Amino acid sequence: MQISAKDLSHSLNGIIEGNPNVMVSQPSKIEEATEDSICFFANPKYEHYVYTTKAAIILVSKDFVPTQPISATLIRVEDVYKSVSFLLENFIQKVNKRNEISPQAVIHASVIIGDNVNIGPFVVVEEGAVIGDNTFLQAQVFVGKNAKIGDGCTFFSGVKIYNDCEVGNNCIFHANVVIGGDGFGFAPEADGTFKKVAQIGNVIIEDDVEIGANSTIDRATMGSTIIRQGVKLDNLIMIAHNVEIGKNTVIAAQTGVAGSTKIGESCIIGGQVGFVGHIEVANGTKVQAQSGVARSVKKEKTAIYGSPAIGYANYLRSYAVFKNLPELSKQVNLLKNK
Repeated sequence: MQISAKDLSHSLNGIIEGNPNVMVSQPSKIEEATEDSICFFANPKYEHYVYTTKAAIILVSKDFVPTQPISATLIRVEDVYKSVSFLLENFIQKVNKRNEISPQAVIHASVIIGDNVNIGPFVVVEEGAVIGDNTFLQAQVFVGKNAKIGDGCTFFSGVKIYNDCEVGNNCIFHANVVIGGDGFGFAPEADGTFKKVAQIGNVIIEDDVEIGANSTIDRATMGSTIIRQGVKLDNLIMIAHNVEIGKNTVIAAQTGVAGSTKIGESCIIGGQVGFVGHIEVANGTKVQAQSGVARSVKKEKTAIYGSPAIGYANYLRSYAVFKNLPELSKQVNLLKNK
């Protein structure tokens, strides 16, 4: 695929500086670009590459002021990162054709399959499942009984959707995501053993959700575990039974959320955060990485840090003190001796 600077500029609503007819065939990092590449410049630390890169075209912001001559054609845009995102989507190579179902897939006769669906080898789709239009299931995906998958979804290899779970439109699940495994429910017995509590609910995932590789979302004990529209989950995240995560919340890797916790809308949660069960977290909450959230956050747009997590600024002030506690202890003992 080749495209000219002129056509790219038109697609991106950009302004060309240089040769509008120069052609490119691939996107590249600015430090690794070749003569047929388009790259981008947004981070000031990389400015020196703007003057040395071999790229034919560079995306830059409209307010960029060069300090040296540039050999590449520039396309000036309002938002470099949004423009890069658009380009990457449009440069993705579609290795598999649409509307192709592998003869090695196992699909129950009752399954409803929409238009332009692509199903790879060794996919299993069980009785009563529904798969929407323009959805792509890579190899070894499993879709359980009566599960519902919306339009425009992409499931990478090894994704597992258990019975009765529901997935909305335009969702992306990366390799080995598991939706609808049993919640961690066990009742202690008098003899010290634990008896499993049946988990009869499901998982509901709304539109435009992306989930990273090896993340798991447990089915509810009763009712539903719910992931609202626009949520973005990183790799290796564990969401327990009956949790609800609000619209447009983002959660970084290795975070765990215990059962029945409700996380609000537009929250930003760092990596390796732990939430206890049965608490509520207000809209817009920010949680620093490696924090432990042990109680509800009631005030919206609160930033917290630490384990157990406290107010972000309070934690930083406290840290300035407790990292010096050994020396402070010596000073206190000296004063006591005097």
